[in-house]
Amino acid sequence: MHLFTRLTTFIMLTVLSCQSPSQEIQDQPQKSPNILFILVDDMGYGDMSAFNPDSKIPTPALNKLASEGMRFTDAHAPAAVCVPSRYGLITGRYPVRRTGTFEGSWIEKDRLTLPAMLKEAGYTTACVGKWHLGMGENEKQPEPNGVLSSGPVDRGFDYFYGIPASLDIPPYYYIENNQCISLPTETIEGNNSPDVSPIQGAFWRGGNISADFDHEQVLPRFQEKSIEFLKNHEAQSDKPFFLYVALAAPHTPWLPLKEYEGKSEAGTYGDFVYQVDQTVGSILNYLQEANLDEETLIFFSSDNGPVWFPEDVEKYQHQATAHLNGMKGDVYEGGHRMPFIARWKGKIAPNSSSDQLVCFTDMMATLAELNNIPLSQSTAAEDSYSFLPVLMGEENIPGLRNTLLVESVYGLYAMREGDWVYINGPGAGGFTAGYPRPEGYPSPEAEPQLFNLKEDPSQTQNLYQEQKDVAKRLSDKLEAYLNIN
Repeated sequence: MHLFTRLTTFIMLTVLSCQSPSQEIQDQPQKSPNILFILVDDMGYGDMSAFNPDSKIPTPALNKLASEGMRFTDAHAPAAVCVPSRYGLITGRYPVRRTGTFEGSWIEKDRLTLPAMLKEAGYTTACVGKWHLGMGENEKQPEPNGVLSSGPVDRGFDYFYGIPASLDIPPYYYIENNQCISLPTETIEGNNSPDVSPIQGAFWRGGNISADFDHEQVLPRFQEKSIEFLKNHEAQSDKPFFLYVALAAPHTPWLPLKEYEGKSEAGTYGDFVYQVDQTVGSILNYLQEANLDEETLIFFSSDNGPVWFPEDVEKYQHQATAHLNGMKGDVYEGGHRMPFIARWKGKIAPNSSSDQLVCFTDMMATLAELNNIPLSQSTAAEDSYSFLPVLMGEENIPGLRNTLLVESVYGLYAMREGDWVYINGPGAGGFTAGYPRPEGYPSPEAEPQLFNLKEDPSQTQNLYQEQKDVAKRLSDKLEAYLNIN
């Protein structure tokens, strides 16, 4: 059961005053809230002490956000790496459903997206940060006029300021709306840090770069542009806004500014996470200063797990995925179970938590229900379940998500049902196995895996042989998805 209509949604959301308003006022439609979704890049479930009391990284701004809202302890990205994870967020679909060739955009041209849905409902929509879903076929070599296609403003956003991909993937340049601000006509050599893996530290690939691009200044610029959008919107529009802030950190290169160096006990990575925390804090502080925070529904999460190997845990005694097995790219929980926070002052109970299973794909159905937007899941957001009632503190709610499909970077899938999770092959299926992908890994002939997350949340005991009937049921569900096209 997907998005279901509740006639009492807006009654439940109304803030009752001490004095009884007139019937005319009561009958007026409730104003839709502003929506701010902050997505960071490659941050682990265990990096925040709000989710992991033993974290070696201070995250005061995010801990404050968690104390003022609801923590979700079983929230997931639909994939363990950047691009398919973001596809799921923006479209409300599992990335396995995506059809056709790339052709410059991961999102199909006629596909309803989260920002397009909200735009049709009267929102001003904006994206600041890392897009990584394609900017058209000339993304790698922008034309002399700098115009790009198939990016955020072609997929439902009114405004975009950001970068085309990750901070370690060339070419490096800024984009505003569909315009390359400065062509990447210069070159930069690749960079690595000694004594860490090839995908950690101050790592970036060599390639073209624009004259105004400085890796260290990307995070401060995104903070500046996010606040600039909020200021301009406040001054110019009475429409609600949807602002998607997709920070490009703590993804590599790990380049904390001087003022953040040594602020954690988890090395350069921890210092960079602390800078991310302070960046988020600055954006939230502006909301408060502008008296926007009480009318803004805020979500915070990460796109996938951290690049944090067992040797990093041993060196720093910091569990970036807390008790979970795996890391970025992996099919295990550490690759895709995310820190997830929702705050809406006066609506969502402060310092609350939920163990409801949710996925990024659920944002479309949730925000559709919030705004009374009809959403036909035969043609859009096929894998989206509304968790709005959970946010509002309802109990014993029918029709919530009970299954989940997640994919790893090396081709394994996890099929979840309740406490059970089936994996269609051996091992982690991702960067734990090594980078780049080891030849012949994973072997399709090797034994699948089955775990009970309630009894074994760290996924240490494979129950495939003991529970063949459960494995068969989940394997059949997985095959139905894989053959959906």
